[in-house]
Amino acid sequence: MTGLSRWWVGVAITGLVATTSVPRGWYWAAAEVRAQAGERREAGGERGEARGERREAGGERREAGGERREAGGERREAGGERGAAQTNLPARGGSLVATMRSEPRTFNPHAGRDFASTLVVGLTQARLLRVNRATQQLEPWLAESYACMPDGLSCTVKLRQGVTFSDGMPFTSADVVFSFQAAYDEKTGSPLGDALSVGGKPLAVTAPDARTVAITFPSLYGPGLRMLDALPILPKHKLDGAMKSGTLRQQWGPATPPADLAGLGPFVIQAYQPGQRLVFARNPKYWRKDAAGAQLPYLDRLTLEITPDQNAELLRLQSGQADLTQSEVRPDDYAALKREAAAGKLRLADAGVAFDADAFWFNLKPGAKAHDGRPWLSRVELRRAVSHAVNRRAFADEVFLGAAEPHWGPITPSNTTWFAPEGAIDREAYDMGRARTLLAGLGLRDANNDGTLEDAAGAPARFSLVTQKGNTALEKGAAFIRDELKKVGLTVDVVPIEVGALVDRMTKGDYDALYFRFLTSDTDPAMNMDFWLSSGGAHVWNMEQAVPATPWEKQLDTLMGQMAADRNPARRRQLFLEAQRVLSQNLPIVYFAVPRVYVATSTRVAGATPAPVRPPVLWNADAIGVAK
Repeated sequence: MTGLSRWWVGVAITGLVATTSVPRGWYWAAAEVRAQAGERREAGGERGEARGERREAGGERREAGGERREAGGERREAGGERGAAQTNLPARGGSLVATMRSEPRTFNPHAGRDFASTLVVGLTQARLLRVNRATQQLEPWLAESYACMPDGLSCTVKLRQGVTFSDGMPFTSADVVFSFQAAYDEKTGSPLGDALSVGGKPLAVTAPDARTVAITFPSLYGPGLRMLDALPILPKHKLDGAMKSGTLRQQWGPATPPADLAGLGPFVIQAYQPGQRLVFARNPKYWRKDAAGAQLPYLDRLTLEITPDQNAELLRLQSGQADLTQSEVRPDDYAALKREAAAGKLRLADAGVAFDADAFWFNLKPGAKAHDGRPWLSRVELRRAVSHAVNRRAFADEVFLGAAEPHWGPITPSNTTWFAPEGAIDREAYDMGRARTLLAGLGLRDANNDGTLEDAAGAPARFSLVTQKGNTALEKGAAFIRDELKKVGLTVDVVPIEVGALVDRMTKGDYDALYFRFLTSDTDPAMNMDFWLSSGGAHVWNMEQAVPATPWEKQLDTLMGQMAADRNPARRRQLFLEAQRVLSQNLPIVYFAVPRVYVATSTRVAGATPAPVRPPVLWNADAIGVAK
C-alpha cells in the first residue's frame, strides 16, 4: 500500500486496518468500521420514513428542508461559541472516562498510525512544536523557542531546560536527532518518514549542544517547521539499540509491559486490558504547567473504555458511565443529547464546521476496466452533470438532518486561510435541466422513454458506487446521490462494503465510483501534497501517475509545487486559489455538504476546548480535568 504513504488510511479513525504507509496529508476517515455496524439497525422506523420522504415530491422535500434548516439553526444557537474553552476550571486530581472504538495496534508511532494507536501516542508522547487543533496555530511545545534564517532553509530550535522522560532520564537534543533518524531509517520503514520530507528528501538535523537542534531543509518549504507536529520525540536510551539492530518497528507492541515504556507526554500507561480498556496515570515528570504555575495534567487518571458500537457509546455517555466520546455527535443523536443538555445532564458544544467533507469521485485511471464499453464514465461532462443533479441543500438537510452546509470543494469554510471565497471557483448550481443537457452531449439518451438513459449501443447508462458499510452518513449520502441521479436517467448501484475491502479496491483501481471520506492532518495544503500532485498516493481518482495524465493535472503540479516552495503568504494563497480553480473546472472529485461538528461531554468535564477534529477533546488532554 505504498501509494498511500502520506495518508491515514480510513481506519485512522477506527484503528482496524492500515499499519503500513501513512500519510502526511490526507487519511481515510473510514470512520467507525465495526463501530458503526450497529448504527444502521437503530431507529429503523425513522430512517424508513426519511427514505420515503426523500422520494416524495420536491416541494414537500423543500418544506421539510426548511424545517431542518431551522433545526440546524437551533443547533448552532444551542452549541454556543465555536471552539470556546469551558469556563469552569478543573480541579487538581480525579479521573475521567472516555470511549475509544477500537484497540491500539501498537504504542510505537513508527509501527502504525491507526486512530487508536495515534491517540495513545498523543497521550504519552510529545512534540517539539504543536499545531493547536482549535486555533490551527503553531505553538512551542518541547521547544522553548525556535527561529529560522531569512533564507527559510535553516532553523534553530532551543529545547526547554530540565525536562525529563517519564522514567526520569533527561531529555536532550540527542533524543530529537534520534527521533528524526528513526523516521528516516529504511529498515524501520516508518510511516512518519514521508511526513518529514520535502520533495522526497529528508531534513538535515544536528545537535550543536544538549539544548539546541539545528534543522536544514533540502529546499524551500512554505509550511516550514509546521511539519514538526508530525514527529513524537522518543527516548533514545530506550530504543536506539532496536533501531541499530533493525527491530525498531517491532518495539512497544500492545503486550509491552508499561514499565518498559517511557515518554514526554502528560500520561503513562498504567494498565491495558485488551478488549476492555486502557488506563492512564498522570506522568509525575511531565514538564508543562498552567498559567498559575500548577503542574499539568490536572487528572490523576484517564480511562479509555473500548466501546466499538456507537449506540453503546451514546448510552455510556447518557448514563454517566463515560465523560466524553472518541468523536463528534452523530446527527441522529443530536436531539436526544440536546434534551440532556437542556436538563443540565451533560454539555453540548458546537465546534464549528468540519475541516473535511465526504467526497465522490469516478475512477479516472486511463485503461481502467471500469471504462470498458463506457468511455463516457471518464468524461468531465458526466462529473459536471452529477454536480448539477444533486440538490446540495436537500442533501445537507436529509443526510445530516440540517447540521451541515452545502459544499463544493476539498477546503471547507473552517479553513479560513485557504478557503476560496464566493465566486473564486466554479460552484455548480442545482440544475437538473443542465445535467440532462450535459448527459445528452455524451450521447446518453432515453431511447425508449422509460426514464433511463442508454448509450449509443443501447446499453443502460449505469455505474456502481462503492461506499463504506456501517457508516450512516456515507450510506445515507450514497443513497441520496443514487436517488438524485435517477431523476436525470442515470442508474446507480450502491455497493456498501467493509473498509478494508474498499481501500483494497481503491488502490487497485477496481471500481466505477467511490463515495468516502478522508481527513486532512493539517490545514496547510502544502502538507497534503499527495492529494494535489499527480504522482501522489492520495490523488485518488488516478493515483501515482508516472507523468501527469492530463494537461490540467500538469498545471496543478506546477501550481502546487510553486505554492509549497514559496514563503510569502499572499503569493501562496494566490497560487493555491488558482489550484482550486483548476480543480473546480475539471471536477475530478465532487463534494455535496460539510457537516457541523457537535461535541458532548458530561458536566464533570472542565477545561475542554472542543475542536472540529478527532479526537475533539483529547487533543488537549493535559488541560482537561474534573470540574470543581
